[in-house]
Amino acid sequence: MAQKFMSIPDFQTVMLPLLKVASDGQERSIRSAIEILGRDFSLSELELDQLLPSGTVSIFTSRVGWARAYLKQAGLLDSPKRGLFRITTDGSALLLEKPQKINMKLLERYEAYRAFKARSRTSQGGPSPLLELPEDSQKTPEDALAAAYQTLRANLESDLLEQIKASSPAFFERLVIDLLVAMGYGGSRQDAGRAIGRSGDGGIDGIIKEDKLGLDVIYVQAKKWEGSVGRPEIQKFAGALQGQRAHKGVVITTSSFTRDALEFANTINTKIILIDGAQLTSMMVDHNVAVAPMSVYEIKKIDLDYFEPS
Repeated sequence: MAQKFMSIPDFQTVMLPLLKVASDGQERSIRSAIEILGRDFSLSELELDQLLPSGTVSIFTSRVGWARAYLKQAGLLDSPKRGLFRITTDGSALLLEKPQKINMKLLERYEAYRAFKARSRTSQGGPSPLLELPEDSQKTPEDALAAAYQTLRANLESDLLEQIKASSPAFFERLVIDLLVAMGYGGSRQDAGRAIGRSGDGGIDGIIKEDKLGLDVIYVQAKKWEGSVGRPEIQKFAGALQGQRAHKGVVITTSSFTRDALEFANTINTKIILIDGAQLTSMMVDHNVAVAPMSVYEIKKIDLDYFEPS
């Protein structure tokens, strides 16, 4: 499921407050600006820590960074030293006008920004979709990439689930083995393959090692239910675990679980993890099970250490 970033201000909304942060003419770090703007926008710790799908940077940090980048390309900010920025004469002059907002249309006033766009068109062999942003766009280039990735992934997971539902029960068992081994469970695939489908005792479809040494085991139930899995099925599985004096189990299905089933699994002492069809396909994509890379795009940044004096 795609993440929603609506509570976090878009980068165009950030541009004017960021320029105001620099209005005292002092050199500032982007980190200090992020802290100030986070308070100004009343963002919670959870919102400040929310990451882009890449997992490498927070959404708010990315948007402040892009706001600074566009202001810099327009000549409203400059970077006197590594990691620092300050307001320029043009930036101070703009604040004296008391603008209500700074957006892409306003930046077009500045020759430096127009030259930047022209250079980008030339280097791309035509207009760049990430630079030719609409005036009311709320997406940074990273946001656009993240949204496209989430859409592609959601479609992939949906198609993958349909393929799984159309497969045989035996194939589904093999799929579960491959996933658990890819996640680090089961020891070797040979061990895992012998375990799944072996027991059949009270709803237990298999026993798999929790680690390669087999210090503990996990009892598995993996079935292609047509409808939602209810509390009675989970109670039956929990009873089977107690009969084996087991403390850990996982139930994997191509469908979903009822609220009663989820609540029951969360209240009992035995640790039972419930994995529905949506979670199953997400894990398969994460661990490259039944999927293959189609295209890889490297997003690069300047290596500032390269420019450090030797």
